[in-house]
Amino acid sequence: MKELIEYILQFGHLNKQQIDLICVRAGELKLRKNEYFSEAGKVPGQVGFVVDGIVRGCYYNKDGDEITRCFISENSLVVDYVNFEANIVSSDYLQACTECNLMVLSRQSWEELSQIIVGWDNIKSKMVQLCMYQKSRKGPVVSQDATTRYLEFMENYPSLINRVPLTYIASYLGVTQQSLSRIRKNIR
Repeated sequence: MKELIEYILQFGHLNKQQIDLICVRAGELKLRKNEYFSEAGKVPGQVGFVVDGIVRGCYYNKDGDEITRCFISENSLVVDYVNFEANIVSSDYLQACTECNLMVLSRQSWEELSQIIVGWDNIKSKMVQLCMYQKSRKGPVVSQDATTRYLEFMENYPSLINRVPLTYIASYLGVTQQSLSRIRKNIR
């Protein structure tokens, strides 16, 4: 819980009573590797904060290939926010790449905090902006060769290299797992 509160306080001031209210509303969620936090075909119902572990955002393209869109690691919000906010069915998945420990707020709690805590909407807006930026940034540039994309991945996500299955990294980079293995071998 401490990590979640420290994260929130980066975006605005809260008094002890407001912090206690958030603590009461937030719950702990443990996900096993490969379990889903949010699934395509369902309306996202909660906002999470990654205390420990890595979640990946993914979807299936029109050919049925699984594409990894992003990785979300510790001290970050995890939510399919566009669909969460619109209360509509998602076409994306948020899946645990590792064992994960999350703090979560249900849709009801998330909305009630706006009604109870003065300034929560401003804090929430800043958190969501950062979340959306993190999900969209540092994506591989398809026009770059695969080796360059992998080197940039290593630079942008150094803590993920040995924690995320190679199949997910290959999917993120837009290469086959065999190609990624060759690239890794040539770099060493």
